[in-house]
Amino acid sequence: MAGAIRVPLLSLILGYGPMAAFPLLALAAWLAPPPWPAIATAAGQGWGAALLVFLAGVRRGLSFFTAGGPRPAQIATMLWLFLLGCASLLVTPQVAYPLLAIGYGSIALLDPPAARRGEAPAYFARLRPPQMGLALTGLVALLVRVST
Repeated sequence: MAGAIRVPLLSLILGYGPMAAFPLLALAAWLAPPPWPAIATAAGQGWGAALLVFLAGVRRGLSFFTAGGPRPAQIATMLWLFLLGCASLLVTPQVAYPLLAIGYGSIALLDPPAARRGEAPAYFARLRPPQMGLALTGLVALLVRVST
């Protein structure tokens, strides 16, 4: 792909590493003997919330470097992700996992246009959809597990 923006190696490692926990936790939830499924689903809920709140902080931090100051879309996205992350800690897993999936799906959809507008690093346009897709794969598998 000529002219494609390259994702830095460290961003690949730190981007995909934490997201890989979701499919691994889903595998444990589905395949491990008790009590591991309950531990895995609780860990997925907590990890998902923690990362979503962290990603809200990333959006806020990036807004400090936006030319002309933070844009309303950056603040709204940060608040959206932060509130979804916090709410997912306060509800049952059956409610938390859809909230988390909405949050991670939002990042996959909102970060590429934000990158094109200069509100996030340009490589987010390429990194975020597959990165969040990995997270969503595990989150959906965990949701199905807690719903059965």
